[in-house]
Amino acid sequence: MRASRLVSLLLLLQARGRMTARQLAAELEVSVRTIYRDVDSLHAAGIPLYGDAGHAGGYQLLDGYRTRLTGLTAEEADSLFLTGLPGPAAELGLGNAVAASRLKLTAALPPELRARAGRLQERFHLDAPNWYHDGDSTPHLEAAAGAVWDARRVRVLYHRWKAPQDVVRVLDPYGLVLKAGRWYLVAASKGSPRTYRVSQILELEVLGETFERTENFDLAAYWQSSLADFDARRLQAEAVIRLSPFSMERLPDMMNSAAVKSIEDTASAPDADGWVRATVPIESAEHALADFLRFGAGLEVLEPPELRRKLAETAAALAATYLGS
Repeated sequence: MRASRLVSLLLLLQARGRMTARQLAAELEVSVRTIYRDVDSLHAAGIPLYGDAGHAGGYQLLDGYRTRLTGLTAEEADSLFLTGLPGPAAELGLGNAVAASRLKLTAALPPELRARAGRLQERFHLDAPNWYHDGDSTPHLEAAAGAVWDARRVRVLYHRWKAPQDVVRVLDPYGLVLKAGRWYLVAASKGSPRTYRVSQILELEVLGETFERTENFDLAAYWQSSLADFDARRLQAEAVIRLSPFSMERLPDMMNSAAVKSIEDTASAPDADGWVRATVPIESAEHALADFLRFGAGLEVLEPPELRRKLAETAAALAATYLGS
């Protein structure tokens, strides 16, 4: 474990330059005292590492020093070949670069790891989009990715759901997120980060001016926060339902994760026929109607009365259509 940490410390300094003991300790999840001991060990091993005291101080490798680390474990080599998604990389205009880097990495591996990596590619394939969805058409994705990378402001014509539907926005693009086969652009408009679906961008012009990213902006943290906020705003009502044993088995394939978790957390003990009673968050009666109809007779709504009535009316209309002639 300590040898692995020493290598990680060395790679951090090589990749990021000067870092304080406190920054290294936070990154490696150890105490500052442990960092001091590790630095002494690297010194003793002849690594050209030096430190400066004071507010602007920190540890730094001697200029020009690069380590040559060839001690990849089998699991580490495997993980490198599982991290690349060829489809999304190609959409970003990086398909050739990913293929070239994979070839170079393969050539650099020892023979036994090279063979293992080959077997991995033969036996594992990552496919990001959900079932029944082939992904969005995103003709402006590559240009958006370039603007994100170069910190260049963009002007977009964006199609949204509320009126006026087609609006022009000047954006500072902070990052791109791939979620269930759909690309989203996180960008600041008038200083406030927002999320834009890339497939809804009708026109995109990369402007000549650059912008300064908001200090300490964390794309992953922003995305998780926005998902939680979206669910909190969207799911403001509840329904009490009964589910058959077969419907409970199909639950993960039929409903979103928030609904599945709520049903699992609130499910009663099965009755004599194996049915369970549970509470599920819903956006509205109209949205829940379509979701619940997919279960057919394997789901019964008990509350609210409005949703139960809508389902009864829909079932009656279906019966009239199929049995009335």
